[in-house]
This record gives sequence, structure tokens and C-alpha cells, in this order.
Amino acid sequence: MFDMFQLPFMVQAFTAAMITGILLSYLGVHVVGRGIVFVDLALGQISSLGVAFGAFIGTGLTSIPLIFTLVGALLMSFINIHDKRLKQEAIIGILYAFSSALTVLLISKTPHGDSDIQEVLFGNLLSISWQQISLIAIVFGSIALVHLIFFRKFFALTESFENGENHLVGIFNVWNFLFYMSIGLAIVFAVKVNGVIPVFSFLIIPAVSAILISKNKIVVIIVACILSILASFFGLSFSFHYDFPAGSSIVTVLGIIFVLASLYNILKSQVSRKKEKVII
Repeated sequence: MFDMFQLPFMVQAFTAAMITGILLSYLGVHVVGRGIVFVDLALGQISSLGVAFGAFIGTGLTSIPLIFTLVGALLMSFINIHDKRLKQEAIIGILYAFSSALTVLLISKTPHGDSDIQEVLFGNLLSISWQQISLIAIVFGSIALVHLIFFRKFFALTESFENGENHLVGIFNVWNFLFYMSIGLAIVFAVKVNGVIPVFSFLIIPAVSAILISKNKIVVIIVACILSILASFFGLSFSFHYDFPAGSSIVTVLGIIFVLASLYNILKSQVSRKKEKVII
């Protein structure tokens, strides 16, 4: 199982997947708590739109996706819907669909359209270099440090969304702005390595699975991070031994983890009900 680490590119792939997976799974706890699951797909797709646009004009393959994603994150931080008939997810979903359509249109005009779309969706994790990993580590480490220092501020805001008090946030809230900027930065760098679908999976599945396992906030964060590491390891191991794409393999393992967490939650609920009946 550990023989894949004899190959340098597998060590690099696991390191990159682990770094991105840990931070994304932590941010995912906030995303799930706020009920803005589409935000990752939307920002990831906006980042991909930037890549497609850069490829289309032949320049800015790094700067343009970054600008596109940060502008998208800035706009999303201002979304505050007061009409009870509408949800924030609906607006974010529209942005996702629109940016997806534009991405396909632009990529269709590039010389390697089909392969480009595949790379946008699932990334090219096995070809990452140590130089890229160092850059990701610096960016992700900086984001993690900000969230560690202002841990209470970010979670207080997330809890206000969970309690349906998001209308009290106002048009502009600095912590809401910093949250969207941090998730935008994380996604723009993670998508370049992992692709849109694995990044979405890292952001949502570990967090949801951890919530199914525990109700304690700190435990949820720790479990989500551990699950992302396990998914990276077993996903890459599966890819290595059976010659499957790395991104798809990791997403598959994450899906299996979610199923197992769901089964655990069901069994735990049944045991609790039986105990309540015995007490009665």
C-alpha cells in the first residue's frame, strides 16, 4: 500500500492533495454551516473560466484566474437576500451555470478542447512539481493562519447563518468579506491542481461526513481534516495500483467515506432510540 511513495511524483501528488484537502475540508465546515454549498462550484468554475479566457487570449494563465475568482468572491460576499422566497444558493447556482457555459464556449475554441475540459474538471494532480507545492503551502498556510487567529470571529458569523440571522450581517461585513476572499484564494490555487470536481468534493464531503459523525464543533473540524487525508491516501493508492485517474479516484473514495458516515449516523440514531425506549 505504501509502495507508491517510492515514486517521487506520487509523494508530490499526496503532499499537494493533503495540503489542499485539509484546508478545504476546514472551510467546508463553514460552507455547509452557512448553507452555501454551491459557492465552491461557482468559484471553482469562475476560476476555470479565468483559465479558459487566459488560454483563449494566450496570456495570463495565472493572473487572470486569480482576478476572476477574487472578483467573484467579492461579489458573492455582497449577496444578502431579504426576499424569503429566494435563497442565496439560487443566486450562486446561476453564477455557476453562467460561468460553466462561458468556460465551455471558450475551451471549445482552443486546440485541445476535450482534454482541456477534462483537466479543468479533474485537474492533473500527478504532474505537480515541488515548486507548485511550495507556492500552495505558502498561500494555504497564510489562509489557515488568518482563520486560526480569528477563529471565533469566523465561527460566530457562520453560527449566525445557521441560526437564520444572516439578515443582521448587513450589506458589507469585514469577516464575511475575508471569508469569501480566503475561500476564493484557496479555490483558485486548488483548482489548478485538483480540478473543479475534486475541490468541490474536498470542500463538502469531509465536512458533511464529520457532521454526521459528531455534533461537537472542534471534533467536526478534526474529523473532516482526517477524512480528507485518508481520502487523499486511499484515492491515490487506488489510482496507483489500478491505473485510474487520480482526481476521479479521490472523489470516489470521498463518496465511499460519505456512505460509511451516513451508515454510522443511521446506526447511532437507532441505538439512541432503543436506549430511550428502555429508559421509558
